[in-house]
Amino acid sequence: MIRFKAKRVSAGGCDGCLSCRPLSSRSAKLQPHTDFLKGEPHRKHPGVTNLKTLRLPEKLQVAARSIIHREYTQIKGLDVKAQNLVDFLWSRKRKVEDGALRQKALNLERELWSKVTEKHRDVDEQLLEERIQKKVLSELRRTTYHWKQLKFDEELGVIYMAARLAGGYAAVRRALNEIKKRDESFCPESLLDFGSGLGTVAWASHSCWPDSLKEMVCVDSSGPMNTLAERLLKGDNEKEEPHFKHVYFRQFLPVSPKVQFDLVVSAFTLSELPRAVDREDAVFTLWRKTNRYLVLVENGTKEGHQILMEARDTLLNMFFLIYHTLLQLFNFVLQQICHLTEKFSYVILTRTDVDSGLDSGLDWARLIAPVLPRTRHVHCRMCCSDGQLQHVVVTPRKHGRDVYRCARSSDWGDQVPVVQIRDGDEQSGSEEP
Repeated sequence: MIRFKAKRVSAGGCDGCLSCRPLSSRSAKLQPHTDFLKGEPHRKHPGVTNLKTLRLPEKLQVAARSIIHREYTQIKGLDVKAQNLVDFLWSRKRKVEDGALRQKALNLERELWSKVTEKHRDVDEQLLEERIQKKVLSELRRTTYHWKQLKFDEELGVIYMAARLAGGYAAVRRALNEIKKRDESFCPESLLDFGSGLGTVAWASHSCWPDSLKEMVCVDSSGPMNTLAERLLKGDNEKEEPHFKHVYFRQFLPVSPKVQFDLVVSAFTLSELPRAVDREDAVFTLWRKTNRYLVLVENGTKEGHQILMEARDTLLNMFFLIYHTLLQLFNFVLQQICHLTEKFSYVILTRTDVDSGLDSGLDWARLIAPVLPRTRHVHCRMCCSDGQLQHVVVTPRKHGRDVYRCARSSDWGDQVPVVQIRDGDEQSGSEEP
């Protein structure tokens, strides 16, 4: 049985549950609040959203093993190729825009001309210009990231499945759990998965809302990937019925602008689009297809994070009716023979105002790093609701027993129940160990 146990690895700063700014020099006193547990134990306080343990659906796991067993003898060095693909995807950067490349070439050319003219006043400009152009081209080839698009055939699809099925499922499942926990009334009937790949979004969505989902449209431009996703859904047996129904695989998005979906997801797909304008167009299209929630997931790298911030800002700058934005960096650990760490970033945007169910009298600051428990105190780095980052040392004496125990049992991504006193109220120095 494959399990995922949530772990957290510090990824530095956070661009915020709202729009986090650098650590403020203004210190704020955080005080406890009573009656927020509502009868729940501390380890299950309302701010907890983490999935402590995830199991890959048994039927999905069996189907994947069956396909790998069949294809293993045909794909030489499958394990090595899978690891190489993981390394490639993890280190991948965005394609350099043409305008940025031209500007880089001009700056380099000016720099070289300046160096030469300082040393030699009388030069053959035509010969020198040819040499400088060759030098510029050579330097650009050496320093520019060479982006190339992945084209999935049958073999690469199986390699991708061996490398990314487990981690991709865990990342999407964790992001969807944020919606499930914060908006209990949300019962989606329709799903659109853009760049569906192996169909992990459909599996994760079905695990969250098995009774309400009536239509799941999976769109991927790769025919072989759609075929592989269908094989997984049927348990690698063409004669069997799908493990869950109403899943439709397509190579193109629905054309009609009137077709909308309760839940729209794009996981690890924006990074496959070469230009910023392509990503913007895709995000706008997906937003138009959304009538409730749009979820974007990318790798938990600097590049993945920046792609999501680019997408979030694109929508926020264009549409002022977006009410709720959530972002966190997470990773999951695959507990098997070895440990596989899955770090990812996600953004959730909704068209409607959502009652999170949290006590509005609390700040409910979100943890942006692992909690560091110590003797009679616990270190919490958090993003408060005003966008400020705070490092708070929570103690039972200063913050109360309930808040202290809740903080001690929380993890990266959870929200901690504390109250922040605003400017004009009593101030205290920053709390340090």
